[in-house]
Amino acid sequence: MPFRRLPRQSRQLMAYVLAGGLTAVAHYGVLIGLVELAQVDPVPATLAGFVVGAVVSYVLNRWMTFEATRSHAQATWRFGLIAVGGFGLTWVLMHLFVTRLGLPYLPMQFVTTGFVMVFSFLGHKFFSFADRAG
Repeated sequence: MPFRRLPRQSRQLMAYVLAGGLTAVAHYGVLIGLVELAQVDPVPATLAGFVVGAVVSYVLNRWMTFEATRSHAQATWRFGLIAVGGFGLTWVLMHLFVTRLGLPYLPMQFVTTGFVMVFSFLGHKFFSFADRAG
């Protein structure tokens, strides 16, 4: 596999981007489906999408991205704490952008995703999975 020749950090970043892309498809699919088809308000719809995306993210990142040194029992509650932080950050930003400022939900979800992605990567790397240095 040609990726094996890349430095570890580059492989990890590529895996994180791939896992993030698949997580985003799950999250955005639920968000858009609930808003456009079920007429759900964008803030609760994005929180539902976040939960679905979090499950996808855990499975993919544990498998592909991080060299997990913790068992599932240890990593799951740690992942959950970071996910709760990301959930709260999603709620605050989307509530501010969409409900308070009246901005369109989809572009504001893109902005929110950027913030949550950085927060989540750092939290999962250094807390959830205790990735080995190197």
